[in-house]
Parts: sequence; structure tokens; C-alpha cells
Amino acid sequence: MSPRDWVQVLAKYREPSSLRSSFELGVSLIPFIVLWVVACWVAPHSYVGALLISALNGLFLLRLFCIQHDCGHGSFFGNRTVSDWVGRALGVVTLTPYDVWRRTHSLHHSHAGDLDQRGIGDVMTLTVEEYHQRTAFGRFLYRAYRHPLVMFGLGPTYLFFLQNRLPLGLMTQGRKYWISAMGTNAAIAAILGTIVYFGGLQALFLVFLPTTLIAASVGVWLFYVQHQFETTHWDQAADWQLHEAALHGSSHYDLPPILRWFTANIGIHHIHHLYSRIPFYRLTEVLRDHQELVECSRMTVLQSLKCASLDLWDEKSRRLVSFAAARRAA
Repeated sequence: MSPRDWVQVLAKYREPSSLRSSFELGVSLIPFIVLWVVACWVAPHSYVGALLISALNGLFLLRLFCIQHDCGHGSFFGNRTVSDWVGRALGVVTLTPYDVWRRTHSLHHSHAGDLDQRGIGDVMTLTVEEYHQRTAFGRFLYRAYRHPLVMFGLGPTYLFFLQNRLPLGLMTQGRKYWISAMGTNAAIAAILGTIVYFGGLQALFLVFLPTTLIAASVGVWLFYVQHQFETTHWDQAADWQLHEAALHGSSHYDLPPILRWFTANIGIHHIHHLYSRIPFYRLTEVLRDHQELVECSRMTVLQSLKCASLDLWDEKSRRLVSFAAARRAA
């Protein structure tokens, strides 16, 4: 079946259940708040204990971001207004201005895998030829950007604490995005002020920062492996096809059940890109009913570790390759 034909098949899974969505939000948000309170209470007595609780809570924060993600696609509640306002509220918790993110993420979905439409909402990826055409300093900068310590360490910190404070990429696109960014910033400032007032600096450094950084780093890793795998799909605009790129340029990250829950099935990314209006809790129905989609671009956690060493798109072999492989082929 062609990728375009799959769209009609997947359409029947698009309707969310308000009761189920409310339940999923509750079982994510309530434990997140409870663990926050417990970590703040433990912090004066045990720094290690507070950090461990915060590490666990980072997974609940990650799940809240994934729910915000569904809200952005209008797939979490049938009522778009409700989805948007839930998404905006969660955007304060995840340090992500919702309307800015929703627009840039929409651009990502519209152009993923299009070599002529890179730059907003994706991981910067050069072709082998583009890399070799750069100056020595330009190649150094790209190698630094793709280094795992930057990509999954410094990168998430920069993205969520600095980049998200301004509507970068949309700064001339109207006041809506400035309102989203500045409104989110104001709400975050108010919450952080309250946290410090009642919990002191311990709450800030032992609870807020670890929780946020762990969620951010895991989230960036997930986004990375969803498109940065060896057999992913890139084409020049003249040859690029939306549905082909969606199905074959997005991975099926087959996670263990507990991680699948905390990541709200975001690993079933090939189906999500092919039909983004499917609520996350119905993506497993698709795999259950259509076994041929299970093995499509499937990778396990162990297999995914290789993705961290893949850096350049080789247009000749149509593979994502490492710097070393590109150098040997030159």
C-alpha cells in the first residue's frame, strides 16, 4: 500500500475521547505536582533524595510535553479551543510558548525530509557535499553542533531556557507569537518567583532545574532519533513527496512499555507523521490492526544508539552517514 493510501486507512483512528484524554492528562499532571511537592519537602533533608525524585519527575514532565504536542495537532480534545488552552497552560510548565511552538512544529511536519526547506523546527542536517563545501571553520562548527555533548547536553538547555524565550523564526510574523512568548515568560517568572519564595534556592536548583533538564534532554533525544536514523528519507524539493517522507523519514522507535507510557507513544512516529490527528493513545490501535506498519523503520533502544554517530545525508547512497564514513567515501 502506498503512503498516500495509508492516509485514508488511518483516518478512522482520528477521533479522540474526551474522557480518555482527561484521564491521560490527570494521571500525568497530578503525579507531577505531587512529586514536585515531595521533592521540595525532601530537599532540606537529603540533596540526593530530592535529585532522585526530580529525575523521576522529569519523565512526567516529558509526558506533559507530549500531551502538549497532541494539543498542538488538535488531536487531544475534539474541541480545538480546549486543546489550545490546555496546550498553552502546559507550555508554561514545559517552558515552551505554545503558539510559537505549534507554528514551527507545523512547518516541521509540512517540510520534513525536504532538503530545500530546512531550518525551522528540525535538527540541522547537511548533505555530504554541503559539508565538504564549507570552510574549515564552518565544518568545525557543524561538527560541534552535532557532537552528542552539545546535541543532548548543552542543546536542550539552550533550547528550553534561552531560545524559547523569543519567537525565533517568527519574529516578524505578527504579534500573536510575541504574545505567546512574552506571556509564557511572564507566567514562568511568576511561578519561579513563587517557588523561590516558598522553597528557597534549594527548590530551584534541586527540583526545578533537574526536572526540567532531564525532560529536555530525553525529549531532544527522542526528537533526534525520530528522523536522524540511517535509512531516513531526504529529497530535493522537485522529488520530495509529503506522504513518502512522512512514512519513511520517521522512525518507529520501539520502546519498552514503561518508556512508551512516559513518552506517550511518540516513538510511533511514522504513523504520527503520516496522520498527525490521531491521539497518542490510539496509535497502538493502528499497530495492532496493521502489522505491516510495525516493522516500518523500526528500531529498538539498543539499535538507536548508533544514530548518535550519524551526521550527514549522503545523496548517493541515500543514507545518513558518519563523518568518518563520509571522509572515507570522499
